[in-house]
Amino acid sequence: MRLAELSERSGVSTATIKYYLRQGMLAPGRRIGATTAEYDESHLRRLRLVRALIEVGRLPVATAKEVLGHVDDHSLGRTIRLGAALWALPHGPDPDDGDETVAAARREVDRLLETLGWSTARELGELSPDHRALVVAVATLLRLGYPWDAELMAPYARLMHQAAIRDLDFVETHPSEAEKVETAVAAAILFEPVLRALHRLAQEEESARRYGL
Repeated sequence: MRLAELSERSGVSTATIKYYLRQGMLAPGRRIGATTAEYDESHLRRLRLVRALIEVGRLPVATAKEVLGHVDDHSLGRTIRLGAALWALPHGPDPDDGDETVAAARREVDRLLETLGWSTARELGELSPDHRALVVAVATLLRLGYPWDAELMAPYARLMHQAAIRDLDFVETHPSEAEKVETAVAAAILFEPVLRALHRLAQEEESARRYGL
């Protein structure tokens, strides 16, 4: 397809597509003339991912470019590529190592990971921004008087593991390695609002079932 058709199918203006090309966020099309290139479905898929990062994930272009750089690093295995891309996404503040409540939260998170047998998460520890985010969240709950310990978190973590299995089963339905990694990153941006909304709807449903309207 030509640039105009790519623009029409993706919903991205030709000027913005040219900008993404200059930034290296979109691979060049196949040159078919001095000023003309042809694009394919991989370009359309990449534009959808870029739009998900910028319009839904609210990422600055520089951050989206960093995420896509990890997605495109074929020297890495899929898990490392995906992990690096997800780690480049924005995260909250880091835990305050001098805070006693943070230390207590960290102990509970570590105990949780040991209970679950999540060896990769334990090995990475606070190298992972998601591990650090969990520590901060648990510390905040403890500080507010909600004793979220490993035992309380474990059932939720197991449910999230089932969600992760579903996520990667969906990723595996895509044929190419590039599609798998791109889909996994897009899912991290697009599925979280869906999961959050489903959680709240489920709470409403269960509340009505137990207590009536």
